[in-house]
Amino acid sequence: MNTSVLKYIKKVFNIITILGFVATIVGAVYLWRLGVFQNQASLQQLILAHHYLGPIIFFCLQIIQVIIPIIPGGFTMAAGVLIFGPVWGFIYNYVGIVLGSILLFYFGRKYGQALVQTFIKEKAYNKYMGWVQKGQKRFNIIFALLILSPIAPDDALVLVASQTKMSWRYLFWTMILCKPLPILLYSYILIYGGGFLEKFL
Repeated sequence: MNTSVLKYIKKVFNIITILGFVATIVGAVYLWRLGVFQNQASLQQLILAHHYLGPIIFFCLQIIQVIIPIIPGGFTMAAGVLIFGPVWGFIYNYVGIVLGSILLFYFGRKYGQALVQTFIKEKAYNKYMGWVQKGQKRFNIIFALLILSPIAPDDALVLVASQTKMSWRYLFWTMILCKPLPILLYSYILIYGGGFLEKFL
């Protein structure tokens, strides 16, 4: 993949990201004007009007947002819990993010460094690869610990991992075992954190 093609891909993804962010704001304002944020039942009714289509669209969106940063992941995780409830919201978030991460790892392995550097700035990429140079086992441990964190850049870490000797089995079990905690923390803190803090104010 030559330099001109790489620059073109970066430009396209940057445009997609910006458009996705703008669409998120516009959509949020529109839904707010409809009153669905003030009334959770209205939000659920809006999405679940089509019993199967709503969950399928959300599930696919959650997979896609891992691969292409169209919508902020924190927004979709919180939305999943608000719309589908704590159990199904968590399931859709969890399965969608894990599948998206596995696909992202696959694309990183298939298309190599050129694709990885399309999503990750050179400075950050060099920092992560510096961890790899200190040993694969050490990087694997750091990777698992960061995946456990609700604030770690998971997508970037998965892409970097795809450029290492990390096995598919290690990636799979790390995502399966480590993703539930940050998804729970991120989703529920965003939704219920404000109400919890109000009790102490």
